[in-house]
Amino acid sequence: MKRLVLVRPAGPRNVGMALRIAANFGPLEFFVVSPQRPSLLIHPEFEQMAHGVDGMAERICVVDSLPAALADIQHAVGFTARARDQRLRLDWREVRDELAQRQERLALVFGSEVNGLTGAEADLLQDLVHIPTSTEHTSLNLAVSVGVVLSHLFTERVERVDFDGLSAATAQEREFLKARLRKVFGGQVARSESARKDIETSIERVFSRAPLETRDARAWHKMLTALGDSSTPADFGLNPNPRRRARRADACERAAQDEERT
Repeated sequence: MKRLVLVRPAGPRNVGMALRIAANFGPLEFFVVSPQRPSLLIHPEFEQMAHGVDGMAERICVVDSLPAALADIQHAVGFTARARDQRLRLDWREVRDELAQRQERLALVFGSEVNGLTGAEADLLQDLVHIPTSTEHTSLNLAVSVGVVLSHLFTERVERVDFDGLSAATAQEREFLKARLRKVFGGQVARSESARKDIETSIERVFSRAPLETRDARAWHKMLTALGDSSTPADFGLNPNPRRRARRADACERAAQDEERT
């Protein structure tokens, strides 16, 4: 199942149109993170643009943070027109077929119409992608960007690829592994403050972005246990067993519960 995530959207028209596009090219889950207007989902312009979509507002899960929207996601892709911190941005034309064939829980993340994704938000995503345009006008409207992406990822006519049952780690599983790595290598192995910062920065960069299967995560946990660490997810305030195949309503409920605990 794919999940569309709009981060800090400003306009009810864009969200309404994105919801209509999601209905055109679904099924998929629809999350909105910290909308800039609390009344956005009952605004007349939202209802106008989403006209014809059954249960319009009920289809959308609203959460307060991007981590909450990604908690049970296995791979998150952000769409941005701007280069960030020397990170490689992939060309949409080169990755769209592979993304269409992914069978894991995939998040498609779009930033605000005003200023896009922040650096901190981009750091939570495994890949950053840009949609090429003509030089005459390089800025794409938010809803148009969503339409470009979802129309190609529509899977009814796309031949799926068998990934031999391999399972990618979810965002929560990544966070647990990173927390243990920071505790052991940053807190116990590093011999200076500068070394600790370098180690923790590297852990964040590598383990947030690199492909990570659950079997790889288990191998790292075994190494950390052998080094004397017995931490559990609860020690870091994490949910140890997020359900991967939950339906949209269950995912939304879990996200809300996680936010209440924090």
